[in-house]
Amino acid sequence: MFANKVVTKEEALSKIHDGQTIMFGDWHGEFAADEIIEGMLEKGVTDIHAIAVSAGMPDQGVGKLIVAKRVKSIITTHIGLNPVAKDQMLAGELDVEFSPQGTWAERIRCGGAGLGGCLTPTGLGTEVAEGKQVLTINGKDYLLELPLRADVALVKATKADKAGNISFRLNSRATNSTIALAADFVIAEVEELVEVGELGPEEIDVPAPIVDMVYVRTGEKRPMCPMWQRAKAKAEAKAKAAEGGGK
Repeated sequence: MFANKVVTKEEALSKIHDGQTIMFGDWHGEFAADEIIEGMLEKGVTDIHAIAVSAGMPDQGVGKLIVAKRVKSIITTHIGLNPVAKDQMLAGELDVEFSPQGTWAERIRCGGAGLGGCLTPTGLGTEVAEGKQVLTINGKDYLLELPLRADVALVKATKADKAGNISFRLNSRATNSTIALAADFVIAEVEELVEVGELGPEEIDVPAPIVDMVYVRTGEKRPMCPMWQRAKAKAEAKAKAAEGGGK
């Protein structure tokens, strides 16, 4: 027997509260737990301490929460795709900690693995190094970067079974599988639900014991991220135009 981890959106939202540290695996909003994020907006969740690879876009992913001024701080690799985040940072409304992308990912991996941090030369001599401990190993200097963990991780997956095993399609794995290991509570929003046993071992990217809740999105299915959808539509239109011109 197994515990059925499939929940309603309301049940998922009951685990999300003001002031929490929340990891978003949405990769600029392209792979976002959109319906849960919309639910957070409707619920009025605020003072979020976000950890995400970027500040999203104004209309995608964690970017929606930033636009609504629900995010108090963010640890991220860049905010260039969200001009609202830039404006809020310059106005002192959003506390932004920048972390080089490889370092950011490694800090989360350390958080998930229970390690005390990682050593990296990246950022030495820059603002990234301010206030951080420098260790010399075999004559070479390294920054000690501390691990990152969260109260909740919002993961977007392609498929899940009822036990909570989840699977990603192609690059949608992105940072989702990493953040799932570094949070006290993991909620996965998925495109498709299957029965236990339908996912083969090679398809399971995050095993069931790590995932606490599975929410099956009810709106638009988005197995392909918007950027790829646009690229596909452009390529199809170009091919159609070329075909028409050849007649």
